[in-house]
Amino acid sequence: MNAIAKAIDAINELFGRIIAPLIAIITLIVLYDIVSRFFFGRPSDWAFDITKMLFGAHFMLMAAYGLRHHAHVEVDVVKRLLSRKKQAVLDLIGYLVFFVPFIWLLLTYGWRFFERSFSRGETTYGMVSIPVYPVKGVIVLAAVLILLQAVAIVLRAIMQLREETSA
Repeated sequence: MNAIAKAIDAINELFGRIIAPLIAIITLIVLYDIVSRFFFGRPSDWAFDITKMLFGAHFMLMAAYGLRHHAHVEVDVVKRLLSRKKQAVLDLIGYLVFFVPFIWLLLTYGWRFFERSFSRGETTYGMVSIPVYPVKGVIVLAAVLILLQAVAIVLRAIMQLREETSA
């Protein structure tokens, strides 16, 4: 189980390190658009749509990385008062009761959202018609990565419970 959890961590660490610099590219595009407005009196036809899509993809794809590094909001005030065994039980209950239904909805509706966009060849409404379905596909990819990271957390909670009961 530990090997599976470590492999999942490695996947999300790699994705996070690859996707994190995307924010610099987004910033450069925004700066380009600002310079274009200021010096030429005309914004680019594509920068707003591209930055909106790239930021959405960045946000979604960094979620699993954030979960891996415990960057999301947790109720640590209560959790810290509990024993390690009770913390593991709380993690298991929390992920099964709250996380599994959420991720199931994200995967199910995210896939439908992507599939509809792909089948229609959906594009942006601006002067430059940029395909939208790749960004909508990111929802599904992000959900899979988040689900994998949750599996790693649940596996660690199970290992913690096994250690506590055998000790």
